[in-house]
Amino acid sequence: MEKHEERLRKGERLCSKKLIDTLFGTGGSHAMTAFPLKAVYRLIDCKSETSAREETVTESKVQVLVSVPKKHFKRAVKRNRVKRQVREAYRKHKRFVTLRVNEQTDKQLLIAFIWLSNELIDSVTIEQRVCNLLQRIGERI
Repeated sequence: MEKHEERLRKGERLCSKKLIDTLFGTGGSHAMTAFPLKAVYRLIDCKSETSAREETVTESKVQVLVSVPKKHFKRAVKRNRVKRQVREAYRKHKRFVTLRVNEQTDKQLLIAFIWLSNELIDSVTIEQRVCNLLQRIGERI
């Protein structure tokens, strides 16, 4: 795989409050778990959901959010480490979902990875779990 395809750009990060509310607020989202991660995802129409913000349509067809609750890790250093591990694992294996979403026109995929464990886990295990989740999401969309 080429180097430029493994980047995680700003446009691929889910930052818009409107899109986050769409992912978690209304029905239609799906969830799956590969401990210690839970993935919540939703495939939306670009035109209907983001008509108010035209720039979100052009940003990316797949947007990702990583959440590590303060309940699990009190220290920000540990939360940041876990978020970095999940982002890197997604960056390496995002092709499983990006290829499927690119086949569909006018669709955008929103994914949220939520940490479930109270313990730090090595990067290899996290990478396997993220890869597993992305493959399963790619099969279902």
